Amino acid sequence: MAERLKARGLLGEMAAEFAGTLILILFGVGVVAQVAAAGIGDHDSIAWAWGLGVTLGVYVAARISGAHLNPAVTVALAVFKGFSWRKVLPYSLAQTGGAFVAALLVRWNYAEVLAKADPGHTIKTQGVFSTLPGNGALPVGTWGAFRDQVIGTAILLFLILAVSDVRNSPPAANLAPFVVGLVVVAIGMAWGTNAGYAINPARDFGPRLASFLTGYGTAWRDQYGQLYFWVPIVAPVIGGLIGAGLYQAVVARFLPPGAEPEAGRVPSPADYETA
Repeated sequence: MAERLKARGLLGEMAAEFAGTLILILFGVGVVAQVAAAGIGDHDSIAWAWGLGVTLGVYVAARISGAHLNPAVTVALAVFKGFSWRKVLPYSLAQTGGAFVAALLVRWNYAEVLAKADPGHTIKTQGVFSTLPGNGALPVGTWGAFRDQVIGTAILLFLILAVSDVRNSPPAANLAPFVVGLVVVAIGMAWGTNAGYAINPARDFGPRLASFLTGYGTAWRDQYGQLYFWVPIVAPVIGGLIGAGLYQAVVARFLPPGAEPEAGRVPSPADYETA
């Protein structure tokens, strides 16, 4: 019975991760499709839509799964916060699945305007779904993009841990998801040039796979013809570990002791009152 309840609990957490990531990608990939294919909006609208997508996705999933929505977050929490390693792969698969389905919906909905803007479904509009070095246009290579993703994801995880640490000064009144969304907006505005700020393996791989299966034969490569799909998978995981490790080393170990919620969970109002 206990094992059955554990399995049902994990299934619910996977469903929440799937749903939260789906919401994130519907807004994130959707806004890029609108800007790139229809010319409606600009870089700022992209940054804000991604940030709001994160906020809304976190509100969807937070109380069930903790709303990681990102394998780099899940791995970092397993390494530094005691999140169960047996859940890392299921969470990552659910996140990637949600991103994949959301990208298929965007691809279907924007099929006409994408075909008009780029009849051959080439690298020109591939950036709607997945990232490219220098956003497909600027003189940035594979390792420049790799460096960028390590730094960007390190910033993300450092700040996620700061915002969610009840022993620190976290946002109250259930505003943590909104602040995390603002973090993503800020990263997009300050760190979006070299690699399109994927900072999330599921966010990049799920839509990349969806685009490949729907006509984008160049999906796995960059504008130079090099295999690139691995960069937004490997670099964010490394960056997430660096950012989480730095937070633990330079902030968390100096905070006063106090009870923390289960690793990977969003703190409840009671946690804030007793911290």
